[in-house]
Amino acid sequence: MSKRILVILGHPSKESFCGALANSYVEGAKAAGHEVKLISIGNQSFDPILHNGYASIQELEPDLVSGQAAITWAQHIVFVYPIWWGAMPALLKGYIDRIFLPGFAFKYREGSLFWDRLLSGRSAHLLVTMDTPPWYFRWVYRMPGHNQMKRTILEFSGIKPVTVSSFGPIKDSSLQKREKWLAQANAYGRNT
Repeated sequence: MSKRILVILGHPSKESFCGALANSYVEGAKAAGHEVKLISIGNQSFDPILHNGYASIQELEPDLVSGQAAITWAQHIVFVYPIWWGAMPALLKGYIDRIFLPGFAFKYREGSLFWDRLLSGRSAHLLVTMDTPPWYFRWVYRMPGHNQMKRTILEFSGIKPVTVSSFGPIKDSSLQKREKWLAQANAYGRNT
């Protein structure tokens, strides 16, 4: 069954290994007959700083308006990004801060501790690179970046299930290993 898939490249450079993973996923998904859109946030023009928090909503730049429209359109969202200092790059965090807003991603209920998850009905897959061995990131660091993205952003907004695939260590990885990871990303796209 064909799906509408949005791939968000969260690495500032399309020339990165994350860029290659995103392209490989897109190729696989298109080969399987899915409709795919790709957003490379490094090419987007927006202020990544939420200057007043939620006290007042900043006007969204055109690229952020398009980003929200693409998320609304998508049935499945794939985020491709590296782990830097235990979490996503600042540019991706700024993108999320600016578009996952109250009234779009969630809505607090008046007088309640609970909230409405406004992006329900979508699933997500995180393709995450790191220089730390994935087992070390999981068992020693306890996956802070994965938990942030999966639990406190996507699931908070109603996006689930969220699958996480870690690729690493990237540093000093062989060409053969990288080709294997690219084939894996392609297979994920084909099997979405």
